[in-house]
Amino acid sequence: MTNTADTSWDQLGDWIGRTEQRDDIVTAAPLAGLIATLDRSDDPAPLAGTALPPLAHWLYFLPQAMQHEIGVDGHPKRGGFLPPVPLPRRMWAGGRLQFAHPIRVGEAVTRRSTITRVDAKQGRSGALVFVTVQHEVLNADGVALTEEHDIVYRADPEAGALPPTPLPAPTNEDFGRTITPDPVLLFRYSALTFNGHRIHYDRSYVTEVEGYPGLIVHGPLIATLLVDLLRRELPNAVLTQFDFKAASPLFDLHPFSVCGRREAEGSVLLWARNHLGELAMNARALIA
Repeated sequence: MTNTADTSWDQLGDWIGRTEQRDDIVTAAPLAGLIATLDRSDDPAPLAGTALPPLAHWLYFLPQAMQHEIGVDGHPKRGGFLPPVPLPRRMWAGGRLQFAHPIRVGEAVTRRSTITRVDAKQGRSGALVFVTVQHEVLNADGVALTEEHDIVYRADPEAGALPPTPLPAPTNEDFGRTITPDPVLLFRYSALTFNGHRIHYDRSYVTEVEGYPGLIVHGPLIATLLVDLLRRELPNAVLTQFDFKAASPLFDLHPFSVCGRREAEGSVLLWARNHLGELAMNARALIA
């Protein structure tokens, strides 16, 4: 464990149990933007009463830090609700969601968030800190969905360090699509989610400062594309649970595939596979 993670552990643990509440109105414009970004040309324009598709709640409750509060990476500076982890790289690692009933355009909604876990570890690439936040999203009918959101903070890799060996992705899908993650797609999703993280749109920053080969596809966008694939294949299915975990990054340099395979009744495996056949994200959906 590096000295940074050691000296900060006690203070980071103090964030467990911290809560935050945000209120919002489910407006139609962000949903219309997501429909366009996902190229769902057959979807009707959202109106009052339109149910949000699964994961579209990520378009609301957005943090709106003042410009002077933004760090060099485009994220808000550390502290506030999330613990001030002293590691430079922050990624959305995965999540687990349960859907109880729809959220609809025009509704007033509330998100209650609690930090449930802060773990410091030593990985092959250096210090790691995992933070889990539990969200409850409520409307007039009660809790519409619950979500556990996993965030990982990483140290910069040491000079000459080799990246972890990616896992091979399954090739036995029942259905799938090819996605071309061009800079416009990434920019539009960043705009929809008010995400200033420069790894998604600033090529000189992501290649010269963080050392990646290209712009990084957002983890939530990949998850959204997996759910969108499910909606295209099984348009009448009702998603009741969705668990996903990032495995390796995707870049705007090559197309990738989103894939699905039916398991037992009511269960579908989903995954994203890069152009080399490597696993980028895996997921499981429970449907009714």
